[in-house]
Amino acid sequence: MPQRLPLFPLGSVLFPGLVLPLNVFEPRYRRLVQDLVAEEREVKGFGVVAIRSGHEVGEGSAHALHEVGCVALLREVTELDDGRYEIVTVGATRFRLVGLDAAAGTPYLTGLVEPYGADEVEDDEDAPVPADVAALAGAVERRFAAYREQLGIGGATAPADPSVLSYLVAAAAVLPLAERQRLLEAPDTRTRLTEELTLLKRESALIAALGTVPASEPPGEAPNPN
Repeated sequence: MPQRLPLFPLGSVLFPGLVLPLNVFEPRYRRLVQDLVAEEREVKGFGVVAIRSGHEVGEGSAHALHEVGCVALLREVTELDDGRYEIVTVGATRFRLVGLDAAAGTPYLTGLVEPYGADEVEDDEDAPVPADVAALAGAVERRFAAYREQLGIGGATAPADPSVLSYLVAAAAVLPLAERQRLLEAPDTRTRLTEELTLLKRESALIAALGTVPASEPPGEAPNPN
């Protein structure tokens, strides 16, 4: 049965395990933060879902949303003197948006959601990694290292967990929103790594040929009107 989840539509994609800071200034989303802080539950979160058409701010801004999103768990909340909030969240599990709760009675959207896919981030860490997935992860790690070198970008050592690696690459590679969303919707780590290997080969070839980075979507953070 679908569960209710407050929604924060963004012009970007959040992936499990990735940190997302947000500058919250719109009254409806300030209310969302206030409601979460007031909850007695220890685990507090909302759904980040990418906007299919429309934009992040203003009345009636998001006209259509993608169906698959990611739960953002609230980690830090700082209230500023002007009423804005600076919050830090981290991506948790993926969900499918099956509808909107029109009777929620809140200024922000509330979705009706159900779990989506295999959230390998929460799997047993001691479970053996299939040989083909391990091989794919190794190939993606090497390609990603070469890609970062092309861009002149440093970075920490790649995570050993193939699932975590797949989400990190999806978040860090310079890709348009549609491709990030497709990676979020990949049913499992094997599929996501396979797609990323193809994407990294393509992007590296484009950078080599054009001598520049292809255009991408802006970072997934609510803009500050000031």
